[in-house]
Amino acid sequence: MYWTLELASYLADAPWPATKDELIDYAIRTGAPLEVAENLQDIEDDEEEAFDSILEIWPDYPTKEDYLWNEDEY
Repeated sequence: MYWTLELASYLADAPWPATKDELIDYAIRTGAPLEVAENLQDIEDDEEEAFDSILEIWPDYPTKEDYLWNEDEY
């Protein structure tokens, strides 16, 4: 399993919280590359566990805090 920014971006607008099966269904319905569904299938989880955000799946996903500019200055 590997994640890239491009692959993870397909899940950025997913309906969070979502279970693994819901995310796989979302990826297929939105036309995400096959690698996204394969990566989601490789995740080990409980059937009932819901993920609250992409950060629970890929902790390295960049957030607004990761950027160095100050939005208040613009």
